Amino acid sequence: MVHTAEYLAKSGTSISSLLQGGYNHPLSRDWHNQRMLTKDMFIFPLFVSDEPDEETPMESLPKMKRFGTNKIVAYVDTLVKKGLRSVILFGVVKQEAKDEVGTAADDPNGPVIVTIKLLKKHFPDLYVMCDVCLCEYTSHGHCGVLLEDGTLNREPSVLRIGKVAVNYAKAGANCVAPSDMIDGRVKDIKLGLVEANVAHKCMLMSYSAKFAGSLYGPFRDTVGSAPSHGDRRSYQLPVGGSGLARRALRRDMEEGTDAVIVKPSTFYMDVLKDAAEICKDYPVCAYHVSGEYAMLHAAAEKGVVDLRAIAFESHYGLVRAGARMIISYFTPDFLDWLE
Repeated sequence: MVHTAEYLAKSGTSISSLLQGGYNHPLSRDWHNQRMLTKDMFIFPLFVSDEPDEETPMESLPKMKRFGTNKIVAYVDTLVKKGLRSVILFGVVKQEAKDEVGTAADDPNGPVIVTIKLLKKHFPDLYVMCDVCLCEYTSHGHCGVLLEDGTLNREPSVLRIGKVAVNYAKAGANCVAPSDMIDGRVKDIKLGLVEANVAHKCMLMSYSAKFAGSLYGPFRDTVGSAPSHGDRRSYQLPVGGSGLARRALRRDMEEGTDAVIVKPSTFYMDVLKDAAEICKDYPVCAYHVSGEYAMLHAAAEKGVVDLRAIAFESHYGLVRAGARMIISYFTPDFLDWLE
């Protein structure tokens, strides 16, 4: 002990600097995680098609498929048995079903509303979220209704989006999640839920900080939602716009959101941290998007990383930054890994 004390004194090392004994065991390492990854955190994106018997693998989204309504229950059953607690639905419709105002979004016989009812019937305890946007259903691929010059027409856009959200809630959705980023849509949705007498049983989780980035390609391939002209930079946030993100988070809280989503996640950890502080009394969700998922798979295929290890590292980063929930394509993997 004397020699050790002398060594510490000579080296200038403080006794409090000796940390490694505290995390040399796998269990003690887990104890240092301020928040653990759990199955309950994960929300799995499901792509539901208007082709009832479809089960199509997505080339740009490894291990992911588009499912028709005749196939979705059997698939979800395998995941529920592993501990899946929540899904978020995205509809996929044929090009001929699309129009200027996204009528197919809330078609009573369309893939989303049919799937809501199927999932609630077969899995009453499954938390069913619905992405609310028009881009998958409009002929022009934009998230709202357009003016003649091709720009967004705000008022009819938010009224239409609000109607879609209410119809999802009426069909039994536990949560509606508007992803369009159009000004004022949270307030219109909330008012619509109140007027329809479903606000007490449907959460409104807004994509409050969604950036017009480069990581959405595989998703757009899967749902066929790429804009036919222009881009979405005029209504989704600029990639350097952290101040705008903070303002948008506050705006959505003032308009009545129940929870917030930051999207994408890995390149926007500062925004996720801001959201956890600004929205400290709200659940904060991170969306680990299609491009992030595809990049990790590509790196693993090249032998650059171990897929399981990098998935844990990336998702723990989201939890450290303040996420309480994670929308992730890795959900089926984590249901196995966290067993």
